[in-house]
Amino acid sequence: MSSSQCFENPPTLSSTCGAGTVQEFGGLQTYITGSPDSKLAILLISDVFGYEAPNLRKLADKVASAGYLVVVPDFFYGDPIINFNDPTFDRDSWRKTHNTDKGYEDAKPVLTALKSRGVSAIGAAGFCWGGKVVAKLASSTDIQAAVVLHPGKITEDEIDDVKVPIAILGAEIDHTSPPEQLKEFGKKLSEKSEFDSFVKIFPGVAHGWSVRYNLEDESAVKSAEEAQLDMLNWFTKYVK
Repeated sequence: MSSSQCFENPPTLSSTCGAGTVQEFGGLQTYITGSPDSKLAILLISDVFGYEAPNLRKLADKVASAGYLVVVPDFFYGDPIINFNDPTFDRDSWRKTHNTDKGYEDAKPVLTALKSRGVSAIGAAGFCWGGKVVAKLASSTDIQAAVVLHPGKITEDEIDDVKVPIAILGAEIDHTSPPEQLKEFGKKLSEKSEFDSFVKIFPGVAHGWSVRYNLEDESAVKSAEEAQLDMLNWFTKYVK
């Protein structure tokens, strides 16, 4: 999260959107959707706009309809970015308070809570800020598969540490995670024979396209849905 693109096309947040419910889970307020009895779970980690974004919850419901228990925690403790252009907003202070290292640590109790409910396999997907958190989670076998969509600034070390099947979905127009860098990550990952990896660059779209799309733009919706289907197919393959 270090480009103005991270703040473009902000969603109109809604605490009541989605077919699921908000409960405390793993120490965090969490949007939960899908069968509570499912042994397969997906953790979705938002971008800087947080877990009340309608498109994100719509995606969570779509994943849940495939048979997963889906959890979308509020990693920002009620403090998502609402208006980046507000002159009183201190971007640097927000980033320090809500850094991805803390997000990674906060995700661990969520995974523990899932396993305590009898979940046997977990996938994790993250968007921008959340993508970097998911890359960190992929350094252990606490999850069985990872999907990173238009990630924040992932480092080569984080890619080197990946231990589970990972898909990276990027945008052609992305200053934070440019296609050339993601393709290099793909080359590094392909050298690891112990697990599968996949990198795909979506043409004509910009950072954030998979969840911050305009519902009135048919092309934007189509690209977002393609990325979402790729994500779901990855989980179908490895979270079972």
